[in-house]
Amino acid sequence: MSRTQGYLGIDAGTQGVTVIFVDEAMRVLAHGDGAYGMVPGLGAECYEQRPGDWEAALAAAMADLRRRLAGVEMEVRAIGIAGQMHGEVLVDGTGAALGPARLWCDGRNEPEGHELTELFRTKIPKRLTVARWLWTIRNRPELAARVARITTPAGWLARLLTGRWTLGIGDASGMFPIAADGFDYDARLVADFDALVARLPAAPRVPPLGDLLPEVRLAGGDGGSLDARGAALLGLPQGIPVAPAEGDQPAALAGSLIGSPGMVSVSFGTSVCANAVGDRPFRGVDRGIDHFRAVDGRPINMVFLRNGTTAMNAVVEMFGKVNGSGRGDAFATVMPLVPGAADDCGGLAALPFMDDEPGLGVSRGGSACLVGLTAANATPGNAAKAMLLATMFNLRIGSDALDAQGFPRSEIVLTGGLVKTPALGQLLADVFATPVVVRDGAVEGTACGAALLAKHRDATLAHEAPSWPDFLAAHASGTATRFSPRPASVAMLATGCDRHRALVALHAQLADAGT
Repeated sequence: MSRTQGYLGIDAGTQGVTVIFVDEAMRVLAHGDGAYGMVPGLGAECYEQRPGDWEAALAAAMADLRRRLAGVEMEVRAIGIAGQMHGEVLVDGTGAALGPARLWCDGRNEPEGHELTELFRTKIPKRLTVARWLWTIRNRPELAARVARITTPAGWLARLLTGRWTLGIGDASGMFPIAADGFDYDARLVADFDALVARLPAAPRVPPLGDLLPEVRLAGGDGGSLDARGAALLGLPQGIPVAPAEGDQPAALAGSLIGSPGMVSVSFGTSVCANAVGDRPFRGVDRGIDHFRAVDGRPINMVFLRNGTTAMNAVVEMFGKVNGSGRGDAFATVMPLVPGAADDCGGLAALPFMDDEPGLGVSRGGSACLVGLTAANATPGNAAKAMLLATMFNLRIGSDALDAQGFPRSEIVLTGGLVKTPALGQLLADVFATPVVVRDGAVEGTACGAALLAKHRDATLAHEAPSWPDFLAAHASGTATRFSPRPASVAMLATGCDRHRALVALHAQLADAGT
């Protein structure tokens, strides 16, 4: 059996755990998977998982990894951990989890998010852990009174492996706001939260929030090392360094080698997520923009759209049904027509709201529509492109506040389902008047990001780590497809975006007319 040095990346997502082993050149040698599900029987908008299931899935993923690594013995130099952000894992004084954890997608604490946004004067989406904790204090006081620690799924796994309550700054920023001028929780806002809790009628006695949250670490910092329990769980020797555990979004940015101000990661699928690396904190509150931190503490501004390619997919499948073809055949037939359709879609415009879109003030889904249909423009390519452009325009509108504050945007890295038709990267480049890059593979690399964090921790211990952006740039390899904005298309699509803004402003009236 050959012995290979490398790094272990762990990604605990919503549906299961993936582990990868990479060599020192960051080549993925094998992966392993372990699955889990939601706690069954919960009400609407309630999503919980059992931390014990994450532990079992991690053990199963490691066993799967070893099966796939037949003939290779791992010599793990460091370990990186990533996990779904914004969860609420409540822990008692013995270190045991106090029942199931509420996840990022649990929607029970939307009022608390609005309340804390007003109190803090910084945006607190309902999914932030602090909004969940305020809900728990109010709605489950007997549970809140037993809590000695709060962490996230990644932080929980880090505790299992190292015995320590630490967290990477990206995941920590999904729990509570980080100070604009530092790399720790905002002490003023922590005090404001404690004062709010003290004013609540019949509130349980809970420790100060600062005593509950994990310690914050930057990339390369001390995330601990494998203790006896962690070594037994992974089947590895004790003492292996562990990088600070990170959230899935910061880790995915790392896996996509995005770390310099002006770089934007756009994942385009049934939903759309655009994460832009900033050169300074965002000022004020904008309903369409959320904020967290990159693994090195740089500000990240996120524009999220619930309505991604769903409306375009519906149009494509509709033409497939008319032609009697299956879903795959419909996409194979229609999608190649989209890049060739005119940028103004022959005068056709669209609203893609199959779901609500809070960032744009759209509260009613099921109200997608095509506008301006004529005998001349009624083609599959025009209809599908109009729906796709509508989503890109929504993303452009969602980015207005960043443009107003002068944030740089130098390059967009495109990932997700849209890259199955890579030429559509040109359309995005023209909509944003910004170069677009589609890298080889074009997959979101959360587990790869965790492995990179492990390598960076290893290099830091050896006093060989460059700055985080330089470290990422040194790992850029392979080929990529690049699209530069075309001036004529940029001008035409700017006009189309203005028309789309007018349609969005009329959306409520159009939706009312359809009921």
